Amino acid sequence: MSVLPAEVHTALSNLLKGLQSPDNVERTAAEEQLNKEWMGERPDVFFMGLSEQIQLAQETSTRNFASVLFRRQSGKPRKDAQGAAKDAFLTLPQAEREAIRAKLILCLGQETDGSVRGKIADAVAELARQHTEEGVPWPELLGALFSASQSSDPGQRETSFRIFSATPGIIEKQHEDVVMTAFKGGFGDSETKVRIAAVEAFASFFRSIQKKAQPKYFSLIPEILNILPPIKESMDGELLTKALISLIDLAEIAPKMFKPLFNSLVVFSISVIQEKELGETPRQNALELMATFADCAPQMCRKDPNYTNDMVTQCLSLMTDVGVDDDDAAEWNESEDLDADESDLNHVAGEQCMDRLANKLGGQAILPPTFNWLPRMMTSSAWRDRHAALMAISAISEGCRELMEGELDKVLDLVLPALRDPHPRVRWAGCNAVGQMSTDFAGTMQEKYHQIVLPNIIPVLESSEPRVQAHAAAALVNFCEEAEKNILEPYLDQLLSHLLMLLQSPKRFVQEQALSTIATVADSAEAAFSKYYDTLMPLLFNVLREEQSKEFRLLRAKAMECATLIALAVGKERMGQDAIALVSLLGHIQNSIQDADDPQGSYLLHCWGRMCRVLGQDFVPYLAGVIPPLTELAGAKADIQLLDDEDQVAQIQEEEGWELVPLKGKVIGIKTSTLDDKHMAIELIVIYAQVLEAAFEPYVNDIMDKIALPGLAFFFHDPVRVASAKCVPQLLNAYKKAHGPESTQLGQLWERTVERVLEVLSTEPAIDTLAEMYQCFYECVEVIGRNCLTSSHMAAFIESARSVLKDYQDRVKERLEDQADNEDGEEASEDVLFAIEDDQNLLSDMNKAFHTIFKNMGTNFLPHWEQLMEFYKMAVVNADPTQRQWAICIFDDVLEFCGPQSWAYNEHIIQPLIDGMQDDVPANRQAAIYGVGVAAAKGGQAWSEFAAASLPMLFQATQRPTAREDDEVFATENACASIAKILHFNSQKVPNWQDVVHAWVDTLPITNDEEAAPYAYGFLAELMDQLNPAVLGQPVKCFHFVTQALEAETLQGQTATRVVASTKQLIQSANVNLAQVAAGLTPEQQRTVQAYFG
Repeated sequence: MSVLPAEVHTALSNLLKGLQSPDNVERTAAEEQLNKEWMGERPDVFFMGLSEQIQLAQETSTRNFASVLFRRQSGKPRKDAQGAAKDAFLTLPQAEREAIRAKLILCLGQETDGSVRGKIADAVAELARQHTEEGVPWPELLGALFSASQSSDPGQRETSFRIFSATPGIIEKQHEDVVMTAFKGGFGDSETKVRIAAVEAFASFFRSIQKKAQPKYFSLIPEILNILPPIKESMDGELLTKALISLIDLAEIAPKMFKPLFNSLVVFSISVIQEKELGETPRQNALELMATFADCAPQMCRKDPNYTNDMVTQCLSLMTDVGVDDDDAAEWNESEDLDADESDLNHVAGEQCMDRLANKLGGQAILPPTFNWLPRMMTSSAWRDRHAALMAISAISEGCRELMEGELDKVLDLVLPALRDPHPRVRWAGCNAVGQMSTDFAGTMQEKYHQIVLPNIIPVLESSEPRVQAHAAAALVNFCEEAEKNILEPYLDQLLSHLLMLLQSPKRFVQEQALSTIATVADSAEAAFSKYYDTLMPLLFNVLREEQSKEFRLLRAKAMECATLIALAVGKERMGQDAIALVSLLGHIQNSIQDADDPQGSYLLHCWGRMCRVLGQDFVPYLAGVIPPLTELAGAKADIQLLDDEDQVAQIQEEEGWELVPLKGKVIGIKTSTLDDKHMAIELIVIYAQVLEAAFEPYVNDIMDKIALPGLAFFFHDPVRVASAKCVPQLLNAYKKAHGPESTQLGQLWERTVERVLEVLSTEPAIDTLAEMYQCFYECVEVIGRNCLTSSHMAAFIESARSVLKDYQDRVKERLEDQADNEDGEEASEDVLFAIEDDQNLLSDMNKAFHTIFKNMGTNFLPHWEQLMEFYKMAVVNADPTQRQWAICIFDDVLEFCGPQSWAYNEHIIQPLIDGMQDDVPANRQAAIYGVGVAAAKGGQAWSEFAAASLPMLFQATQRPTAREDDEVFATENACASIAKILHFNSQKVPNWQDVVHAWVDTLPITNDEEAAPYAYGFLAELMDQLNPAVLGQPVKCFHFVTQALEAETLQGQTATRVVASTKQLIQSANVNLAQVAAGLTPEQQRTVQAYFG
């Protein structure tokens, strides 16, 4: 029975028809009426009317559309009586809300059509979301859903779980016994569809609860897994896919709950992957489930007796499912769509899974079963086996890098013959393996194996199949970009003659790839490429000068890229007049671009940046044409769309360059392609500011105010914020170079800049980006220089640091709690390791910020700095070496830049330095040792006794058995320098000074630390000038120490000149025959002696 008059329903029926009309004019008029008359003036009548249409309309299509419209409109933003924006339904008076909700639940229970019931369920779920998120009670809902889950109608039971799945928050706070009963009933239901809906609801619910509450539900896993075998036996791939997707969700959240039955699940999943009759989707989802366990519980996978062998076998089997109905690869070779999306194909699923297994389980687990198959597959008569084996090598090389690197010669023995295989797809896969290995084993591949890799792959450029030619050229990009120029030089003739041949190919994609490869070779070969300049550059100029049709735009873009990279390789002088001619050509092309999708546009931006680096100040006249399009891109606003329905979401999903973000029951579309362009444009601005400095001044104010500073808070895209953080200090530096460090103009720019930079130190949400913001801050302070911060600036910095350190402590605590739950031998997940690394980078950049403030503000910073003393005190005694190092480095800054006034904090500093000098972590030992040296040099009388008393510990640091090993040598060399500082600055406090000096000489040489060397060798020079017995008695040893430092280039410039002069004097005074001593040196040392001593 309707509570609304008939005329309302007549009007509403007409509205529904109008909204579905194929006539644009009629539909637009209906939409306007909906928004103005119904939603604007009487939303309560509208929603009640829709609920009655859902209940009473005869036509299924009307009930369906009314349900959909109810869901969409209920979540539209609308202002309530107080003017606050809320979901439209929640702005209705309470009595109306209750009546409409009751009507909707009634409809849900009465509806017999499955499709309509699903749409009503979606509307109920949307209302449930609104009520849950806003804390508005809807007490009747949960009872109605639990009742429905016990209904005799399977459709009702399925619908109740469907709503639970969409809004798990409504059951999150309920007693777990009720929840367990409901889910157990669902898992044991007689209808498969209900069981699947219950599993989906449980996965959604489980994701929503706190981690500590999860173990209560682990006991449900056997009942969930029991659902799977009957579905597989019924060969219903669609239902099996739904179940597997829910299990993937659960495996991501709490893989350990599967532990008691993991082996059974592995056996079942492998049987699904093997069952070809099921179809590709469920098989690939079973593979994905197993790969998820590798991602989230690698130790559990390694321990399982079947997992690794069976997974490798199945991946390799899937990888042979390639080139169906195209045995001779004729169709494949004719295709020019090299970027065709094959992500849903079995062979790609197998490759991607192998990559994940290798990365997560490591070489020790993956290599034995893989190489049990590969040699046999490589010698198989079936080309698909050979192809799969090569693609497997490509897939696992990154994850198995450490173990494979020592066996590269054997791996290459398998791979390189494939470059001569009779089948083109096998040759293509061989090129793929060479390219991937060139990246994954960068350095080793190029240095040790260039003599076998390049002679084998260069001839593949002569293949008769264009796709193989192009892929060989692409593999050469990977090899050459990691190769030193001296390695490439002997092959340049052969490489370039083949690549020039590819430029004549009838296939445009081959020409494009050849240009990319030539560009990479030029970039790596640098000046050695000069020899080929006269052959190549005219060809590129010809391509750029030709007016070409649309299909040649990418080719011309690649030619621009190639020409400018060659320009960068050979330099301005070698180019001569060509440099200006190239810039003019680029200008002409820029003016001819008309279409927004023309690839030449984005390539041009990078080309201009390269030519700026080539021409330097000579580029300034071209800025007026280059900067406007760049700033337009850099200043782009975020393109964001609120997507109300599935059709809009589907449409956006089909377009490239969009990211979809769920938010409060809706979906927000963010156009990431625009943001990528914005990021790239800001990065290019950084290059112009760096290269041109003062000449970039005319653009600084506008870019700072409209692009860089707003970019620091551009929360839609992390890379934009990072690029903006790099940009700000460069803009300040350009302005400083133009106006001078003390200028009013720079002062005004800094005044508005520093406020914004300090602000983002408190608001930046991403840890890795926050580190970049601290870097931005300290680089800005370095640019502006001494006394650039006011007291309020320093106070704001300390407040942001306090907040950051508190958050950091919370993250560390949470990680330790999670670690305590890990089993013995279980490694930290990759995500945890990345999070730890991000935090270490953050602490490091915070350290540099403290250092820079102390350096430029000196003792003025102390009153602010001391407010965080609680954090320094906790950090120096922390078990985590990173935290100890962080605090010691800050204490070092206090000693270095506050001199004698630092003594006021001696009770906080002395013990950490003593403990630090004996720390087993070399970096911490180095920090403490450096601090003692600074205390001696800068601390004055107050610190002198402590410094002198530290000598025994400093000597102990130089006498450790591993003192000269790579990890420890910097701590050792710092100890040498700190002892020298104490002996120089605090000699009165060292009772047996001469004995200590004699012992100190043996702590030399310093051949690694360029900062420590000048102090130590400066003191050595003093001793030599004084003809001190400690050096006069061992002049040859002192000469050797000096020669070693000169050869290592830790001694340079004026310090080197002074030390060499003092050494000559010592050699003369001691009557040492220099020629005789030099004869015992290595050839390199002899050349060093010749250069410095004549």
